[in-house]
Amino acid sequence: MTTRAPFAKMNGLGNEIIVADMRGRADRITPEAAIALDRDPATKFDQIMAIHSPRNDGTDAYVEIINSDGSQAQTCGNGMRCVVQALSAQSGKREFTFETIAGILTAKEHPDGQISVDMGRPHFGWQEIPLSEPFHDTRKIELQIGPIDAPVLHSPSVVSMGNPHAIFWVDQDVWTYDLERFGPMLENHPMFPERANISIAHVTSRNAITLRTWERGAGLTRACGSAACAAGVSAARTGRTERAVTVTVPGGPLIIEWLEDDHVLMTGPAEWEFSGNLDPENGSWARDEDAQGAA
Repeated sequence: MTTRAPFAKMNGLGNEIIVADMRGRADRITPEAAIALDRDPATKFDQIMAIHSPRNDGTDAYVEIINSDGSQAQTCGNGMRCVVQALSAQSGKREFTFETIAGILTAKEHPDGQISVDMGRPHFGWQEIPLSEPFHDTRKIELQIGPIDAPVLHSPSVVSMGNPHAIFWVDQDVWTYDLERFGPMLENHPMFPERANISIAHVTSRNAITLRTWERGAGLTRACGSAACAAGVSAARTGRTERAVTVTVPGGPLIIEWLEDDHVLMTGPAEWEFSGNLDPENGSWARDEDAQGAA
């Protein structure tokens, strides 16, 4: 019988997150368990952040990120904020260094409860994103949806924030576009051999963007931290905004700063909902009514 693992159901601006404490264990959360948890309305999620024991000196944990379809994600900014809040509540520590398959991330909780995550450097090379064909200027690539002479969406900026992103710029309310229809087609477009996160972005000032995202492996989401970073970087790179912007996603605002050292800093909240324990093999779970704030 598999020993159950403690978890916290949390959210980052409505991005539904499960933070599971897998430290000291040799097993992993299976794709089947992830799919089962997502099917349950109480534990439906965008990402699972599975905290494993550190694999390298100088890090606090290795974090495996699992999408609701059971696939792996390279990074999840909103999920990392939830991990920080959970571990901070448990240990009292405020600053952390995590390893993910995308590399090393640092994060800290501020006295006001806001959490900043250093999302690392963006990558703009077509092979780094990756794309299936060469584009020397990824600020704007040839890709469109809709009639060839009147496309609904076209010419996205593409970038990797540890995971691939395509940002389509629009001049009107992002809610006027049927992202639920276009998102799956674009996520799985042959241009993106590893699929991609698809966002619609409207620049409302030199320091503000509104954003909706179809998240690779998860679908429509109320918030995607790496997409907010991708939009902020791409807006600055194309001259649409300054390097520090407020990106408003359906769940609320995130502060995105493209720093002079090329790192992207994302700041926003995290919220605890409830905690319990889960079976990493099959996804069965039970709520812990008394525990609060810790994974």
